[in-house]
Amino acid sequence: MDLAELLADAMRRQHLSAEALAYATGIRAPRIKAFAEDGAEGPIRPTREELTELARALSLPLPAVLGVNRDRRAVAHAGQQV
Repeated sequence: MDLAELLADAMRRQHLSAEALAYATGIRAPRIKAFAEDGAEGPIRPTREELTELARALSLPLPAVLGVNRDRRAVAHAGQQV
């Protein structure tokens, strides 16, 4: 599961809009929408602090949220690892 799916699913389960989540976290709604649509590898990438806030607000386990972001980066660079 990627970050977009994880966020969209959690927001849907809790009946939260991007605006409501923005109010709860202090992260701007357009950024939350971008994360929910494009995930961690879109043109707008979440910071560790934003991921931490989103995990807290959505009652998601922090390691799972951070792991989704890390897994995507590892896949993108797998051919370049020594």
